[in-house]
Amino acid sequence: MAKDIEYGTDQYAPNKDYQDPPPAPLIDAEELGKWSLYRAIIAEFIATLLFLYITVLTVIGYKSQSDTKHNGDECGGVGILGIAWAFGGMIFVLVYCTAGISGGHINPAVTFGLFLARKISLARAVMYMIAQCLGAICGCGLVKAFQKAYYVNYGGGANELAPGYSTGTGLAAEIIGTFVLVYTVFSATDPKRNARDSHVPVLAPLPIGFAVFMVHLATIPITGTGINPARSFGAAVIYGKDKAWDDQWIFWVGPFIGAAIAALYHQYILRAGAVKALGSFRSNA
Repeated sequence: MAKDIEYGTDQYAPNKDYQDPPPAPLIDAEELGKWSLYRAIIAEFIATLLFLYITVLTVIGYKSQSDTKHNGDECGGVGILGIAWAFGGMIFVLVYCTAGISGGHINPAVTFGLFLARKISLARAVMYMIAQCLGAICGCGLVKAFQKAYYVNYGGGANELAPGYSTGTGLAAEIIGTFVLVYTVFSATDPKRNARDSHVPVLAPLPIGFAVFMVHLATIPITGTGINPARSFGAAVIYGKDKAWDDQWIFWVGPFIGAAIAALYHQYILRAGAVKALGSFRSNA
């Protein structure tokens, strides 16, 4: 069977060979017996817990400091810009810390996109998503345990569709926002970059964190920015109000659609996966 080998075109790294790693098996029974899988699941759980703890505290802190009904200042707190930095900065930090252990997904949409691209097995994808959702619930639970009054009074950091926006607008915001994030993940972790752009050092967590930051700037006024089903689910579970649950489907359907489009776009358009598959078929024939 012909191997898909490409060569870098960079003048600083001429003819540096490159080969795509083989696709992950759909079901990998051998993987289930390895400690590395369970270590990665624990890393995803803890990372998502920390992510929700810091970011929800930031959201609640901003709302309390800018609440004029309780001696707050309209210009007080970190503002929307600060909230966006909190989300983007935490993703940068946590992806940097966990990338070598679990891949640093911290988001079921990212896990789903990588599964569609055959980067991880089905069992790993499902276990990651469960760990991420549990971590998000525990992270929000810690916030409520430490600051229950603030948590209840200021919305618990739950994602909801803002007044004045239609369901279609909110869904589109989540689809496009998640597309930007997952597309960035694929681009930042693309092994071909080492062959093509070896002279340009790329710290993968940095562009991923910036993608989260930029999407939050654009969509906080619309949906509060989900682009992470675990983040929305964990906040809704602990907050428990009807509005958060009524809009919950938007924060699952939107991110999963956006992740699927990003995976297909990167693998089959940018990386010409369909052309390679056709070429391999013809060479075998």
